[in-house]
Amino acid sequence: MNTGHAATAEVPCTDALPGAALSGPVSHAVSRVARLHRIAAGKLLKGLGLYPGQELLMMHLWDSGPVRQSELIRTLDLDPSTVTKMLQRLEQTGHVRRRPDPDDRRAVLVEATDESCALHAAVRDAWGSLEEHTLAGLESDERTELTRLLAKVEANLCQETEGCPERG
Repeated sequence: MNTGHAATAEVPCTDALPGAALSGPVSHAVSRVARLHRIAAGKLLKGLGLYPGQELLMMHLWDSGPVRQSELIRTLDLDPSTVTKMLQRLEQTGHVRRRPDPDDRRAVLVEATDESCALHAAVRDAWGSLEEHTLAGLESDERTELTRLLAKVEANLCQETEGCPERG
């Protein structure tokens, strides 16, 4: 009996690449790994009351001290509205403070608050957990080699990217 629906063919589970990715297996792998890494980071950061990306903003502030909001936008290589939303959320939770730049009152300085010190340790611990989870099963020399190879890949991509953000 024909129900008007095409029969669904059984598709075996395989590790085969999608057809369009056959000419870029490494790019496909990097894309999958980056997505899964962000998901894993998000789970760890959620327990700290952070969204993925906010920890990178905080890391920059903890290391640099007060910076102009425009520098954060440039350093994080994000849309200004995204950074503004991140800062609003971080301000609401007491982790950052924004104030006019005394050297240019049109500019806004952003700084980590003293209250964010506890968050600093928690982010460090979360990133340590993420690192161990990400690299589980790799020997020390494999971890070193992976870091070296990823740095080369990053350098290649930066050569082709206008305004490539500084390594951080």
